[in-house]
Amino acid sequence: MGTEILTALAVLSALSGGLAVLLLIAEHFFADYGDCAIDINGGNRVLTVRGGASLLRSLNNEKILVPSACGGRGSCGVCKVTVLDGGGPVLPTELPYLNPAELKANVRLSCQVKVRRNLRIRIPEEILSVRQYATTVEKITDLTHDIKGMLFRLPPGETISFRAGQYVQLQAPAYGDLTEPVWRAYSMSSTPVEHSAVELCVRLVPNGILTTYVFNHMKEGDTALLNGPYGDFFLREDSDREIICIAGGSGLAPIKSIVLDMVARKVTHRKTRFFFGARTLSDLYYTDLFGQIQKENDFFEFIPALSAPDERGTGGYEKGLITDVVFRHYEKFDNHEAYLCGSPGMIDACIAALTKKGMPENLIFYDKFS
Repeated sequence: MGTEILTALAVLSALSGGLAVLLLIAEHFFADYGDCAIDINGGNRVLTVRGGASLLRSLNNEKILVPSACGGRGSCGVCKVTVLDGGGPVLPTELPYLNPAELKANVRLSCQVKVRRNLRIRIPEEILSVRQYATTVEKITDLTHDIKGMLFRLPPGETISFRAGQYVQLQAPAYGDLTEPVWRAYSMSSTPVEHSAVELCVRLVPNGILTTYVFNHMKEGDTALLNGPYGDFFLREDSDREIICIAGGSGLAPIKSIVLDMVARKVTHRKTRFFFGARTLSDLYYTDLFGQIQKENDFFEFIPALSAPDERGTGGYEKGLITDVVFRHYEKFDNHEAYLCGSPGMIDACIAALTKKGMPENLIFYDKFS
């Protein structure tokens, strides 16, 4: 009897899935929603678009470049906008990425909202000023065995304005089995004063669509599309609290931008320590640069740490998990704020450790690399 019930459930599930696919196909070929209006920020801009596409694609087609790290597949949770009217019910695919406050405020994933009728939405004003750039790949540098430094030169006469710590999106065009371009987000390691070029640190992700393209196909002299800037990871300058920066891997990029920007603007009245976690000596990079900054600026200290040194040892650097190394330098946090960048696991571990030692969570700013 149990087997028959399980079989029936499996058949029902398969039929439901097949029906859903057929409905999507039918909608794609037969549904005609006509022209739809998208009212942005209370009439700041009103777009007329053909109905049927996602809100994300409809906006991007109109050069309103809402960020999406997964290319609109609903797996990154980045493309959030506020849908005030016309968006329909929240879909199950959105729920993992929306907290209760966002649900109450009508925040949605724009890649999951279909444009089937007129919509009223609200997006951050800075998104309206995001631009796309057809850059030239000027220089590619092997920083470690799995991280490349990429320098992209903007077209003559064009500039990009951003805050140190923000990110851009880089495009991989169709290649190999990839039938359409994809975009991925990367923090800028250059500083705002370098407004005619963008520097990124790209770490190889096994089977990653974009990093595979960068490592195996991109070469100096190529044209590469970037858009941005995006993000709210930047130095808060409304206090004199000591700054603690913690990063791992390519998470070094936005910290490099922030520190170099502090030096350039002579923001040297706040003690700043940068703890950089790596496994072995071969995973360290820019040590000479940060060592020189430390030598020339009393406010700054660079503290690399190796969690799994090999036969070459630590090279004189500290040993241990980066959270343990931080606590060798601090017993408590009473006038500090933290800037964290790296993998979700590292970020979560650092937040838990810092708050346990007394740092308020509202003074911990972070950028999780997915």
